[in-house]
Amino acid sequence: MVLEAYKKVKANKGSSGVDGMTWELLDSNLGRHLYKLWNRLSSGTYFPMPVKQVVIRKKSGGTRSLGIPTLLDRIAQQVVKHHLEMQLEPLFHDSSFGYRPGRSAHDAVARSQRNCFNHDFALDLDIQGYFDNIDHDLMMKALRHYCKDKWVHLYAERWLKADVMKGLERHSRLKGTPQGGVISPLLSNLFLHVVFDKWMDKFHPEKPFERYADDIIVHCKTEKQAQFVLRSIRQRMQVCGLKLHPDKTRIVNLRGKSEKRYPRKYDFLGFSIQPVMRKVNNRLMLLPGTFVSQSSKKAIRAKFNEMEIHKRRKPIAELARELNPLIKGLIGYYHKFWEGGMRDVWNQLNHRLLKWVKWEKGLYKYASLRWLRLQYKQNPGLFAHWILVQP
Repeated sequence: MVLEAYKKVKANKGSSGVDGMTWELLDSNLGRHLYKLWNRLSSGTYFPMPVKQVVIRKKSGGTRSLGIPTLLDRIAQQVVKHHLEMQLEPLFHDSSFGYRPGRSAHDAVARSQRNCFNHDFALDLDIQGYFDNIDHDLMMKALRHYCKDKWVHLYAERWLKADVMKGLERHSRLKGTPQGGVISPLLSNLFLHVVFDKWMDKFHPEKPFERYADDIIVHCKTEKQAQFVLRSIRQRMQVCGLKLHPDKTRIVNLRGKSEKRYPRKYDFLGFSIQPVMRKVNNRLMLLPGTFVSQSSKKAIRAKFNEMEIHKRRKPIAELARELNPLIKGLIGYYHKFWEGGMRDVWNQLNHRLLKWVKWEKGLYKYASLRWLRLQYKQNPGLFAHWILVQP
């Protein structure tokens, strides 16, 4: 189990933890390190090291703290995750999509759009600081209910309570599970399975929902129904030590009648779902459509801006090799429902490439454009997005 976990974790790569151990250093004496880890796991003497706190920027603004375990701690977590996942996966709700094998964000978005066809209102729920506020006692209670292996309880509790290193300062953690750990997504899924999924099944079984980790959309028929369900969910979260974000949680009116004014669309996993006028059997109807969200486009443009493509002094073929993995990843994700929604993003990338030509070749605007179009004519697939939007 330890050896298989090592292979899995190494395939995902990842940076060093607080001990500074790199993959090269681990592999240089692999047998000894893995034997020691196995020995400690099998005897109950394994204790995790503190996790390293890393702050990253969020797409929506602000920052998010990640807790990066050491490589050996990640391998230990993978051992437990694999064992625990086999027990929990068959029990998880059909409307839960996040970090589950065989399920993707696209599946969640597609389900969300389908549910909008016969539900005019939606609740766009945002749990404030979810990963930082998970109650350890409630988490362990849920884990003991669904898994009877005491060695899993032992190590899960140690990971939950592992200290955090903020620079050179060591802090204890009384609640929450650090994002960045191998087992954190599974434990957080288990927590919301009890707190939300099973609770919805019991008290609001007629309200469909989609949950991807802590991103949740609930569908309702009427305005009053949406208001009532939102109050109920808010109370449920408070009972379980969580809180809905007062500003980001909202009722969305896609196409229903309401006394109050509500937003007409919601963002979910990088896409916006909103009503659009379509012709069906020679009749105009307001139907839900899925588009790339404006916040996603803004984040992509900011990423290209940070890369400062125009300052890179290298041949265009080398520049294409550098950019294409990123471009193909964006195409694979955001072109799933409608590729035309990314046209303005790719046009802006072409403008950045045109600026690169100006700097690299020392040409004026129209001469640069002719040069870039000649490259397209000679090799239309040089940049992955040129198949969709030519320069």
